[in-house]
Amino acid sequence: MAINYGSKRLVVGAHYGLRDWLIQRVTGALMALFTIALLLQLLFGGKLGYDRWAAIFSSQWMKVLAFTVIVSLAWHAWVGMRDIWMDYIKPVGVRLLLQVFTLVWLVGCAGWAVQVLWRL
Repeated sequence: MAINYGSKRLVVGAHYGLRDWLIQRVTGALMALFTIALLLQLLFGGKLGYDRWAAIFSSQWMKVLAFTVIVSLAWHAWVGMRDIWMDYIKPVGVRLLLQVFTLVWLVGCAGWAVQVLWRL
């Protein structure tokens, strides 16, 4: 005869924990490394001006890296804002509206950033 002690726990929720934690750390580390690389190029690259900025982002590898960082920044912000909306906004309709607005805003900002980057 099996004896069960305590009640069975019903686990509910979105189960985003580990994935979100890992996304935040990886995108944060990528953005930090990009910032350091950019600062080093600015500090040791010569006189700062439009020509210098254009020279930094003229190479294809730098454009790809900057694009990756823009996507990482948007993803990082999305995970953080989604968690804030899920934790603090209880009415489902309001939460959904805020999440949709956040997604549209982040996609728009990322698109604008890429457009600015590719104009250099």
